[in-house]
Amino acid sequence: MEQFTLNLIVVGLTFALYVGIAFWARAGSTSEFYAAGRGVHPVLNGMATGADWMSAASFISMAGIIAFGGYDTSAYLMGWTGGYVLLAMLLAPYLRKFGKFTVPEFIGDRFYSQTARLIAVICLIVASVTYVIGQMKGVGVAFSGFLNMSYEMGLLVGAIIVAVYAVLGGMKGITYTQVAQYVVLIIAYTIPAIFISLTITGNPIPALGLFSNTAAEGVPLLDKLDTVIQDLGFASYTAQTDTTLNIFLFTLSLMIGTAGLPHVIVRFFTVPRVADARSSAGWALVFIALLYLTAPAVGAMARLNFVDTMWPNGPQEDAIAIEEMPNWVQNWERTGLLAFEDKNGDGRIEYWADEEKNEAVKVDRDIMVLANPEIAGLPSWVIALVVAGGLAAALSTAAGLLMAISSAVSHDLIKSMINPAISEKNELMAARISMLVAIAAATWLGLNPPGFAAQTVALAFGIAGASLFPAILMGIFSKRMNSQGAIAGMLAGLLTTVIYIFLHKGWFFIPDTNSFTDADPLLLSIKSTSFGAVGAMINFAVGYFVSNATQQPPEEVQELVESIRVPKGAGAAQAH
Repeated sequence: MEQFTLNLIVVGLTFALYVGIAFWARAGSTSEFYAAGRGVHPVLNGMATGADWMSAASFISMAGIIAFGGYDTSAYLMGWTGGYVLLAMLLAPYLRKFGKFTVPEFIGDRFYSQTARLIAVICLIVASVTYVIGQMKGVGVAFSGFLNMSYEMGLLVGAIIVAVYAVLGGMKGITYTQVAQYVVLIIAYTIPAIFISLTITGNPIPALGLFSNTAAEGVPLLDKLDTVIQDLGFASYTAQTDTTLNIFLFTLSLMIGTAGLPHVIVRFFTVPRVADARSSAGWALVFIALLYLTAPAVGAMARLNFVDTMWPNGPQEDAIAIEEMPNWVQNWERTGLLAFEDKNGDGRIEYWADEEKNEAVKVDRDIMVLANPEIAGLPSWVIALVVAGGLAAALSTAAGLLMAISSAVSHDLIKSMINPAISEKNELMAARISMLVAIAAATWLGLNPPGFAAQTVALAFGIAGASLFPAILMGIFSKRMNSQGAIAGMLAGLLTTVIYIFLHKGWFFIPDTNSFTDADPLLLSIKSTSFGAVGAMINFAVGYFVSNATQQPPEEVQELVESIRVPKGAGAAQAH
């Protein structure tokens, strides 16, 4: 069977599964649309959270970024996993105990202000729209690479599938669809990794294979990779090239951004009890770890396979002729995501550290995981599985983000501010229309993404971390934090971060280069993707000083904060 036909069958079957689940779990009330009726089992919610969390950035882009960035880009792993622990420990149980549908609703009620709620909606939309662009980029890349579609057509097909199951099922349909998508994506990610690890190192566990010897030469895998890329004139794969300050701030930005992302937080509103929120957070961490422990090995092995197949004879002197390039190169050249320029006209593609002479003019990092099975010569069914997994990762997170945007518009804007008397039926209709509008906007923005999927997502994390995370954290743990402080802090964090990003000329990766890069920093060594941590510090500082310079929150609000943090019955036990 031809690869294209097999890809089409596997992807078609998974899409049919998602749509079928949406019909089975379609929402019939606002409670089911916003929070799945608060009846999701903790283990299933953990799987759905894992799928919601492991986006196109995690599945498609992260290993590609690591493959070309090496040591410095390990910050993605530390920031995203550390941030999830932060979310599970500090925020999720308390927000579930508060018992609302959305993050802006929590902020509006906790800070007794519709203005605070409106600003939270704006912050949510800015962060979520930025994030969803990366998911739509992943959908377009997967379709264009494997289903003989243009990037634009693939984007449209993916948007239609999301529209069917997200608009119909709401959070209820999305939750159970994400459970299926988690199964698809984790199988699709780990099976090729096991094959490749066995081939290169003889170890079936990729995470251990990364630190094993190669089967052919008997030398440590990372040592061989360092040698291979240094022979091409580039820095060691395991060497630190970025500044410690920027790596620290970037990791911190990803951590607090994770804890401030509304589409992940709302997953904990779908379980019956606070204890279930804690349990599902633990299960989600287990499910996420399966991919995140594998990703560094996938990145390193992909880079090694990429160099070995493109330049099997070593660096410039014996570069392979263009007509002798492997089939996978020709497949990805057709998409425009891999391109060459024979500058000296010798019929060979030569790879130089000197950009003026370098003939590998474009290698989109987002193709690495998807192309990895082809590069390694794995069976056709494995390649088809990876396609389905990449699409599952992108679509699951896109649906969660669009759900967060839709809820903010229908519940926090229309229901809360514009028309409080709206009926439940009309609110449900408004939520579905909001979802359709959000999908259309995301598709349009996905046509011209600002960079690779992981980098676009990093910007979204910075925005969420700088604007929403401080307000949520101080709303839970500080009785003194008032509405004026929350409003001033969110505005300060959001505006400084967004302005820095847009002033940072080259706020996207430059596709012509062959390493993880960013424009020259404006402040010290802080890049645009790292500035979210600085924005959060500004948010905390402004919120603290404004709150202490203005009136205390009402007594009932301070009692509410106390009741969120203290376990039920704790006071009675202490009294005895």
